[in-house]
Amino acid sequence: MDIAIIIVYLLGILILGLWAGRGIKNITHFSVAGRSFGKWIIFATLSASFIGGGFSIGNAEKVFIFGIVNIFALWGFSLKEILVSYFIAPRMGNYPNAISVGDIMEFHYGKLAKIVTGVMSVLVCGGILGAQVGAIGYIFNLFLGIPHLYGILIGCGIVILYSTIGGMRAVVFTDIVQFIVLVVGIPLTLIIGIHYAGGWGAVQSAVPAGHLTFLGTQKTLLQFIVLFLSFLLGETLVPPYVQRLFLSEKPSHTAKATLWSGLFSIPFFAITGFIGLVALAIKPDLDPNLSMPFLINTVLPVGIKGFVIASIISIVMSSADSFLNAASVAFTHDILIPIKKGIMTEKQALISVRLITIFVGILAVVFAIKIKSILDILLYSYNFWSPIILVPLVTAILGMKTNRKQFIIGGLSGISSVFIWNILLQNPAGIDGLIIGIASNFIAFMTVYQLDKKNRVVIQ
Repeated sequence: MDIAIIIVYLLGILILGLWAGRGIKNITHFSVAGRSFGKWIIFATLSASFIGGGFSIGNAEKVFIFGIVNIFALWGFSLKEILVSYFIAPRMGNYPNAISVGDIMEFHYGKLAKIVTGVMSVLVCGGILGAQVGAIGYIFNLFLGIPHLYGILIGCGIVILYSTIGGMRAVVFTDIVQFIVLVVGIPLTLIIGIHYAGGWGAVQSAVPAGHLTFLGTQKTLLQFIVLFLSFLLGETLVPPYVQRLFLSEKPSHTAKATLWSGLFSIPFFAITGFIGLVALAIKPDLDPNLSMPFLINTVLPVGIKGFVIASIISIVMSSADSFLNAASVAFTHDILIPIKKGIMTEKQALISVRLITIFVGILAVVFAIKIKSILDILLYSYNFWSPIILVPLVTAILGMKTNRKQFIIGGLSGISSVFIWNILLQNPAGIDGLIIGIASNFIAFMTVYQLDKKNRVVIQ
């Protein structure tokens, strides 16, 4: 029965995605679906997009290992969403024709910045997509007995199919269904899991005492701060989240939706983290990466189990389709079209953006195979984005005077700092180079800003 529920769900999502994607005729509609969605729909698709394998299965894994400190660290992401809702989303009306981050960067820094942003977009989206694809590989392996690699290929194949045909419209429609399923299935798993373990008191007694403290037993305050900042800054304004800010012609709608999404993530991250604690209480010798799937497989009765497995698949697919769509748009709109001699027709652009999904899917599979921990894939992917793009993007949106020189020098400083810190110095004190790269970019960017008083643009 459980397998039947899962198969019906997957087929339903595929059919819905293909149906929703009818009538797409150009890359703009493929990317932002006519900017016609209301705040509740944007809230659902934004929330479904960021609650991927890393923030669910990966969070349960890390809480299993380190304790609730990982929940507190993930709230850096929640804070980011709230800040974006107040300071970034209301200003997106300044870019009425934009369909990608590259469009914003081109407006402020020129064509080179658009191409560089496109390259970084593909890399970060491919990495984060890889995290989701890796997660679905574990799910297929545990519940359906399919080898991990084949599970990756199947999961990625389904997402590629409906995302390629339906674009953003298909992504949004499927996200709504997936959001509804996951907000029911995941809390249900925790509630039944706590009851199975003998109540919350039994869970507290069974797990190490340090797991219930703020820093746990394996994290220093400095390491926590760096991890918190990594989640605060790592996915800030990554391509699919920016695309969500283009889904309505009214910035007030996207601002409210983003705020609601940030607030929603606070209890949801706690729920997925506590699932890891319950799994630890029941089976301490479990592979941490399987803590959430194990709990589902162990404590849930037939029927409910199938529904909850569908919710786990929803988590993965809803995030994967968003990053796949964003990467395809970035490659076509921000890289291919700017460097192509001559004008690309709407038909050519639409064909290109659909074909590129195959390339991005392959990149995601490579990430998923090479790096085993889902959350580690996310942190690794951030190194392709924030140290180069975040500082010039945020300062430009906020209205600061900018120029091309600031972008180039800041970006080179950021990525070189990451390379030196992570590769040559091997992460001193266990601190990832992401924060070092962002800080280096900011210092270089502001230094050039102070020295160069010419060739600046600003949105008034």
